[in-house]
Amino acid sequence: MATQSSPDGPIIREHPIPTSGSKPYIITLGPDNNLWFCESGASKIGRLSPKDGTITEFSLPTPDSQPVGIITGGDGNLWFAEYSGHQIGRMTLDGRITEFSLPTPDAGPNGIILGPDGNVWFSETDIGRIGRITPEGLVTEFAEGITPGSKPLAITVAGNDLWFSEAAGNQIGKITVEGVVSEYPAPSPESGPRAIITGSDGKLWFVESVGNAISRMDLQGRAVAFPLPRPGASPRGIALAPNGELWITENAVNLVARMNLRGEILAEYGLPTEGSGPRAILVIPDGRVFFSQHDAGQIGEIIPAR
Repeated sequence: MATQSSPDGPIIREHPIPTSGSKPYIITLGPDNNLWFCESGASKIGRLSPKDGTITEFSLPTPDSQPVGIITGGDGNLWFAEYSGHQIGRMTLDGRITEFSLPTPDAGPNGIILGPDGNVWFSETDIGRIGRITPEGLVTEFAEGITPGSKPLAITVAGNDLWFSEAAGNQIGKITVEGVVSEYPAPSPESGPRAIITGSDGKLWFVESVGNAISRMDLQGRAVAFPLPRPGASPRGIALAPNGELWITENAVNLVARMNLRGEILAEYGLPTEGSGPRAILVIPDGRVFFSQHDAGQIGEIIPAR
């Protein structure tokens, strides 16, 4: 485990994943207070203990399934999207896995979230749909109202609705639990919206991976972009901290940054491993920040200075 620190700055740790070429992606906090993450390159689900950094890996039944998104369901299990396996997986905390096929072939499920109705909702990136799966495994797909070829990606909950980024459509979509879709333009041309969350202000915050900005959208679809100071930073992940601040990953420049709700960058932190490819990010209740280092096969950790 690599550790980097400075007298007035945070402590940065890197936790190597045992399997080579693991390509970690989305991270979630499980009901057991462990961190669970997808290993998109190894077809595994990983578990990291925030107490001691121990990593345990669980192989998926389907080889080359490329798990990407993961979330805790209302049933207390982990639910994950297998992008290349075209399945939704369910995993108990002791590692028992069930996989559910999707009605439409080659759907490419990606982002995943627990919906306000208690079901799990997910994007079907390759066919331009949003899916819903019940705790029993019944799947429904919604296509009407979504721009063809828009590639819905990340998904979040705001109010009583689900909101999703359209990576190729330059839009943010909203879908009600009844399946009614609305779409709103991103504030920048060719923005490439990806990760999306709901901020402490109740508004949507999302990264523009191509537009090189962090954007905010209210629930009426009015949006504003905050350009990042470093050209070509390629932001990929965004997370809400307990104090209301935002943390983002800047993939192309190997940085993790902290931002306030006025869209101002408060600090940037370089990572010990060069070219580590920081992607998804998560802040746990004690304020520690965890992020996937996709290209280095590691999970990064930042302990902010007190």
